[in-house]
Amino acid sequence: MRSYSQPRSAVRRLALARLISITGGAAAFAALNFTVYERTGSAAWLSASLLLTFGVSGVFAPLGGMLGDRFDRKRVMIVSDLAGAGCFLALAFVHEPALLLALGFVAAVVEAPFWSASAAAIPNLVGKDDLAWANGLLQIGGNAGIMLGPALGGVLLAAIGSGMVFGLNAFSFVVSAAIIATVRGRFAEDRSEHDDEHRGFRAGFVFIARDRVLRTIVLAWVALVFGIGLAMVADVPLAELFGSGSTGYGLMIGAFGAGSVIGSIAGRKMHERNEARALIIGTIVMGATTAGIALSPWFPPILALLVLCGAADAVIMIADRSIQQRRTPDAVRSRVVGASEAMIDIALSIGFVLGGPAVAALGPRAVYAIGGACGLLGAVVLVPVLRASKRASAAAAAAAAEVEDVREAIEADERVVARVAG
Repeated sequence: MRSYSQPRSAVRRLALARLISITGGAAAFAALNFTVYERTGSAAWLSASLLLTFGVSGVFAPLGGMLGDRFDRKRVMIVSDLAGAGCFLALAFVHEPALLLALGFVAAVVEAPFWSASAAAIPNLVGKDDLAWANGLLQIGGNAGIMLGPALGGVLLAAIGSGMVFGLNAFSFVVSAAIIATVRGRFAEDRSEHDDEHRGFRAGFVFIARDRVLRTIVLAWVALVFGIGLAMVADVPLAELFGSGSTGYGLMIGAFGAGSVIGSIAGRKMHERNEARALIIGTIVMGATTAGIALSPWFPPILALLVLCGAADAVIMIADRSIQQRRTPDAVRSRVVGASEAMIDIALSIGFVLGGPAVAALGPRAVYAIGGACGLLGAVVLVPVLRASKRASAAAAAAAAEVEDVREAIEADERVVARVAG
């Protein structure tokens, strides 16, 4: 029982640490963006705040991945949390908008190594049969934090002020680091024999380019998240189109977040044989629900579709992460995670940039329709992955049958020898 429960306990602690740090981080970044806008009254400053906090994660993800492959991943995660705590503690004593943005930027950069290191460590902490369970549990912590954090940040900002919000988030990062310090298990394999094979900053990008399955999945993600970026820009205009205003916008975000938590719970039941199927079905559902939002004549069905969309998004992420972990050697896994996140985040950012002009020219419904079409295009791109998965399953079944035949033949020979000896 110990060999089974101890790895799961390690993942539960990582998920708890992620829930605490993401909730605090989301609350603090929401408070930062609101504070910057309140003190400047400028949409340009707000745009800069979003770019320098949320926008930099993809740019620095490969660097974070390199750190996760070069150093002990547990230490990387702890140092990342403590560095983030230091940045937010400093934010509590800063008032100038330029300094707020500078420290917010540094906080976002030092957080980047945490995500790639934690994702790369999972296959070392649990067996292959538990990958979906582990990734799903981490996803629950992340999605719950993203869903609760901004609302909590808004409430605390009004109640106790931005400085206290930043200080509380610094404390949450320290708590997260303390929890990670208690995790027992292997976070990486012996890397010495693979140092020459996967060397340098570009190793993650090179590995993805050479692996047909991973390359195809990233291309599908690029199409999907580009459409998501367009649709996210259209959220507020769509809520205003139905006369629901900021309340409707908040309900839309909450519905997607609730669906993400539901999808994360369901995704824990996946296994190697159905991951590719879940990946493509989830992508189809995301594309179809996004397009359905464009066609809905009423607001309540939009919320229901967003719940489905969020659930599909979580399932896709769990399936993608599990496939990626199975196909990637430990020596380069953090850099592969960082490289894939960089390409995906760049596509999302392009969607953000083009979303504004698209909404102005075409309206929110048309932009949501384009976003849905991008999702369905991503599903088409994934068809070869499903075929490769079926071929691999057939080959595994044939190999298992051959092993069984050999075993039966050996047992038959043993029975013959026993009769002769008798």
